[in-house]
Amino acid sequence: MRRNERPRLLHIFPTFSAGGAQARFVTLANTFGPDFSHQIIALDGDTSYADRLQRDVDVKFLKVRLPKRTSWAKICKIREVLRQLNPDLLITSNWGTVDWALGNCWSRFKHIHMEDGFGSAEQDRQIYRRVLTRRLALRRAQVVLPSRVLWTLAHKTWRLPREHLNYIPNGIDHQRFRPTAFSSEQVPIIGCVAALRPEKNIARLLRAAACLKETHKFRLVIAGEGPERDRLEGLARSLALNVEFLGNVADPAPVYRRFAIFSLASDTEQMPLSVLEAMASALPIAATCVGDIHSMVAEENQEFLTSRDEIALAKSIGSLLDDPARAHRIGWANRRRVDVEYGQELMVQRWRVMIDGCLSS
Repeated sequence: MRRNERPRLLHIFPTFSAGGAQARFVTLANTFGPDFSHQIIALDGDTSYADRLQRDVDVKFLKVRLPKRTSWAKICKIREVLRQLNPDLLITSNWGTVDWALGNCWSRFKHIHMEDGFGSAEQDRQIYRRVLTRRLALRRAQVVLPSRVLWTLAHKTWRLPREHLNYIPNGIDHQRFRPTAFSSEQVPIIGCVAALRPEKNIARLLRAAACLKETHKFRLVIAGEGPERDRLEGLARSLALNVEFLGNVADPAPVYRRFAIFSLASDTEQMPLSVLEAMASALPIAATCVGDIHSMVAEENQEFLTSRDEIALAKSIGSLLDDPARAHRIGWANRRRVDVEYGQELMVQRWRVMIDGCLSS
């Protein structure tokens, strides 16, 4: 590290649009303030989440032209970029940046890799080619994993050294995501906050709601944007559902306070921030039981996690709608669990120790 200079961190993201990895980085960067200098490369060129960064954060977005497909020419180009930028620490994020991890196998810059989970291609099984690539590309990196499921996978399937694996659960500002004392909504709202991507399977939630519309009064509110939006709006019309699509929301905290129930119908997750935000907002969770969600929620909430099936999900949502007093108690149990286990301060502290340890090694 250069003497008398702030450490320079180079972050590689597949995109810098709204998402869990981007939200975590913004939280960390805003908390660290001017302690570090950040350079960010968004591989798809989308930097729309940059407006969440505070003014005292020293950050610069860089553009790099690379071949789309993995090739030796692409790896060599990445090595050249790394030499030119000469970062004190390289931080990559998820499978979409694995070529940068491969490029660094020979460049040997200090490296942290964050793995949040998988897209639809790996929701049911690991792709062997990707397993081998991770095994090679990440063998010298410090790998950060937010879920126990991922930690076990990285150790047993990717065969990464135990001493390089770091379990750091996501955390949130539980003061910002505070519960409301009352709801002004006359009809209970089933809510979801998620990117409208295939692996989130919002269509499953819509079909579950369709199963309930003849027996229960409710509204469905979905916050988030993505490539699935047109298809989902068409499905909602065909199912004759009362659905409000909010699109991207700058501050989701007030949106959660409108909800009576939070529902997530994903095919694959690990430790979704939206579930933590809903828990901090004292909401009961009706969701598919994927990743670490079962261990995240309060014990009282666990029976409302289901298989990846719209009928089972509809039954869970219906049970919560039928017993508002119980749903309220479950929501407050979730809130207490966030207060104890998933505070933002603890996550930030763990990340700071990780970054400082890598810089000083």
